[in-house]
Amino acid sequence: MIRILAETTEGTCLKDIRLDHLEQHDIKSLWLDLNQPNEEEVNVLADYFHFHPLAIEDCLHALQRPKLEYYDQHNFLVMHAIDPETLEAKEINAFIGENFIVTFHFSDLIEVEQAWEKFNTSTSTLLKPMDVLQQLMDKLVDAYFPILYHLEDRLGKIETDTYEKSMEVMINEVFDIRGNLLKLRQSIVPMRDLLYRVLESRRFLMEDDKEERAYFQNVYDHLLKLSNMIQSNREISSDYRDSYISLNSYRMNNIIKTLTVITTIFMPLTFIAGIYGMNFEYMPELRWKYGYFLVLGLMFGIGIGMYISFRKRGWFKKD
Repeated sequence: MIRILAETTEGTCLKDIRLDHLEQHDIKSLWLDLNQPNEEEVNVLADYFHFHPLAIEDCLHALQRPKLEYYDQHNFLVMHAIDPETLEAKEINAFIGENFIVTFHFSDLIEVEQAWEKFNTSTSTLLKPMDVLQQLMDKLVDAYFPILYHLEDRLGKIETDTYEKSMEVMINEVFDIRGNLLKLRQSIVPMRDLLYRVLESRRFLMEDDKEERAYFQNVYDHLLKLSNMIQSNREISSDYRDSYISLNSYRMNNIIKTLTVITTIFMPLTFIAGIYGMNFEYMPELRWKYGYFLVLGLMFGIGIGMYISFRKRGWFKKD
């Protein structure tokens, strides 16, 4: 589907105009949105706007990393929206020139709809491509916050539910949160780098337009905050993971220590039982009337003695 917002040199705003009718007007600025385009609509990028083939190829192929590329007559940007349910990235591409911006995406994106609605219902007839781009970026970045806040709440709830859930359930949840944070990081950090390039590029933002730069700087500041939040939450989840591993090691060490003590106590008893189980013919103790009871008493005494000795050494104390 193709949607068009345009402003004429006379200051008239054209809404929902068809592409083949644009030539009938003297267009000052233009926003064309390609939403889930078919093959014929995709051809508009090359046939009507004559964009660079590599940029068009990036639009059509697999999900690209957020980036900024410069071409002679236009600049090309790849940005990411994030699905709040699956946390999967959804790509939105933008071709921006001096008096036009073309957005391209294969998914319905609420952020694009919000920006479109703002300019479509605006009483002002001024339509600047850089304003459209800034609004798109701002909407995309603002949508990241609720997702990250939700993960923060889940992470904080783990500590309060320590006595209500088993450690296995909690650590599975920690690893799930870490996986989600990694998904967010793969989109947010490249978006931060993209905004940094936009701000530092002399080919993109004019140095004398301080107001325009301030709006992009605000988006960049939000991305810095998001990056720091992701990093801090990953560190918290790492602490939970390390605590779980340490606790498991502590429990395993106690189990091994207990088994070692029991094995050590039974070693001499097994040795004695092994000697008198050899069934040699000339073993006088075997024919002695009290031999059986003496050996049992000896084994019992050795066991009790070793237990008392280990207990004095603190082997049975809980750390």
